[in-house]
Amino acid sequence: MLVEIKRISKMEMTVVSSLDVAETFTYFDEENQREYIREHKAVLRTIRELKCSDEFRGEHFSPSTYIDSRGKKQPCELMDKDGFTMLVMGFTDPKAIKFKEAYIKQFNAMEKALQGKLIEREKGIAVRQSLTKALQQSAENERMHGHAYSTYTNCIYKVLFGKNAKQLREELGISKKDNLRDYLSAEELKAIQSMECLVSGLVDCGWGYDQIKEFIQQNNTMLQIAA
Repeated sequence: MLVEIKRISKMEMTVVSSLDVAETFTYFDEENQREYIREHKAVLRTIRELKCSDEFRGEHFSPSTYIDSRGKKQPCELMDKDGFTMLVMGFTDPKAIKFKEAYIKQFNAMEKALQGKLIEREKGIAVRQSLTKALQQSAENERMHGHAYSTYTNCIYKVLFGKNAKQLREELGISKKDNLRDYLSAEELKAIQSMECLVSGLVDCGWGYDQIKEFIQQNNTMLQIAA
């Protein structure tokens, strides 16, 4: 069972895939009193045949794809908590209730995590603006030909994650157009904010890049988050 936070139509949502549902929920044949594996194509068919409105389907289901064991792209569906509830309402085999409860618990936990992440993103905007202002008012931005913020940001990333922004993007499989911080966890965002606050204060005190880099490398007592 896997409930994830995914970006769909520029919005982050907690979702589960039809593939995961098929792997988790078995099918119980009442007539033969036997339990069978639920095929993914059967789950997709059930989703297509749901007697819900187009509005509900558009809000709670999203077509997607995955790569199968043969390396081929195959269709699947992503669904949020409401979509999942609608889908599994008709799953009545003996184990279904237990799995439904487990999924709902995961959805609730991931929704809480997503809310925490959104809060940290909002807090991070003010912190980032403070660092940007400090760099603009110092001699660093002119010395670095307008690239002070990206240089200091890469330094912070290297200290916390052992990778610069480009390497993190490659690891996460995202392009330069995507906002890297949208793909980080609340814990990672909080660590970045703490470091940016520290760096901003040091810049305001007149410290230069080399001094700050050495200081945060040697005195980073925060949790270093291994990739």
